[in-house]
Amino acid sequence: MKTLILTAALLAAATSASAQITYVPAAPPPAVLPAVADAAARAAIKPIKPKKIILVGDSTTQVGSGWGGAFCANHVTSFIACVNLARGGRGTFDYRAEGSWDLAMNEAKTPGYTATYVLIQFGHNDQPGKPGRSTDLYTEYPANLKRYVTEARAAGAIPVLVTPLTRRSFKNGSLQDDLQPWAEAVRAVAKEMNVPLIDLHATSSAAVQAMGARAAIDLAETAPPQSVLDAAATGTTIGAPKTEVLVKPATTTTGGTVPAGHPTVVFDYTHLGPKGAEVFAEQITYGLAAAVPDLAHDLVP
Repeated sequence: MKTLILTAALLAAATSASAQITYVPAAPPPAVLPAVADAAARAAIKPIKPKKIILVGDSTTQVGSGWGGAFCANHVTSFIACVNLARGGRGTFDYRAEGSWDLAMNEAKTPGYTATYVLIQFGHNDQPGKPGRSTDLYTEYPANLKRYVTEARAAGAIPVLVTPLTRRSFKNGSLQDDLQPWAEAVRAVAKEMNVPLIDLHATSSAAVQAMGARAAIDLAETAPPQSVLDAAATGTTIGAPKTEVLVKPATTTTGGTVPAGHPTVVFDYTHLGPKGAEVFAEQITYGLAAAVPDLAHDLVP
């Protein structure tokens, strides 16, 4: 009896589903095969001229906490392969030491692209006080940048240097610019080696100063405590408790494997949420079009 009931239920379900589907009869075969009818049009198809952009840098460039994700998603056409190899916490030394630079150079050597560009932005973690990451501002930092430029060119790519994104700390209404010396070092290397330069530090500093301490808070990864908002309203930012917000793990009702990455977000005056990522991705886009005019046609404002 149970088998009969189950069979009847399945038949009823199938009948109900089929009643909702409209079947379209197949078109009759054409008198002339498409390959013959479209011969002239097919012969006129031109090869594409694809380009590649590789992003190299730290957490202010990487997916999730930097401008790189928004740039690749929203500011290039389908004729550009945009590969974000930036990684959080890296400086010019450890990015190479761990093998990330080798991956970038392997990407740069991939055939089939009419041109490959490597955007390089470091500085935050090259600053003093970060064991294993810090580099000397006057010797190692510029030397590392020069080596990146030389090796990118040797791989057949076009390096583009990017000055470090500003932090967003304020005192009495004035942006506290602690990255200016590192930005100036990047500018000097770009000038010495004739490298296209995107001066993100200059444009981001100007934008953040113009919006002020309170509005700049909205560029962060997550909202801060009310005490931080109150302080920013006076024109001076204060430190926030180190509270991490866990991204909710994925779930499934089918019993299959689910995405298992668990990134965290933290409020600070350095990293970016979606709004901040888009603000500075747009600056990168305009800066890149100006620095490398050959790319302008494939960059989306």
